[in-house]
Amino acid sequence: MQFLFLRSIKPYVVLLLTSMLLFTTGCEDDDHDDHDHEEGHTDADGFKLEDAAGNEMYRELEGAITGSVTLAVGDTLELSVHFLDDEGNEIEHSEEEEEGEEHEDGLEVSGNDPSIAIVEVEGHEEEEGEEHDEEHHGSALHVIGVSAGSTSFTLQLMHDGHADYTSTNPVPVTVN
Repeated sequence: MQFLFLRSIKPYVVLLLTSMLLFTTGCEDDDHDDHDHEEGHTDADGFKLEDAAGNEMYRELEGAITGSVTLAVGDTLELSVHFLDDEGNEIEHSEEEEEGEEHEDGLEVSGNDPSIAIVEVEGHEEEEGEEHDEEHHGSALHVIGVSAGSTSFTLQLMHDGHADYTSTNPVPVTVN
């Protein structure tokens, strides 16, 4: 009698276990996809550097580069950084973070020879009476010519402790 009862509920148990397995697997995939495409991440394929007048000094798009960064000894060049999509269009950044939510976002530079040129990320504090149309923290660089020569730097867009974008080529800097 017991064997007959177990035999009759077997299809229902198999159906229940299969449904639970599919449901659990489906939920895990949804969570994983949300993590991969979290808001706030930048899917950039390149970037451009513009001087204060809006002239494009340097561009890197999918590994191809144009332009150069050149300045004289003692000069300081302020460059705004704009990240580009796969078609070369500027990616708009939004500041829709919840209040109290902090991220370690911004630019990082590395690899330059500071005896030739100092390359630093501009802080994002605003001066009184000055309006900034930049929408992303630390979206400008200061390049200071120290001595004649050439150096280069690598640019990274950081988000929560990892790079959303890293320049594929070192950005060349020439100081005359």
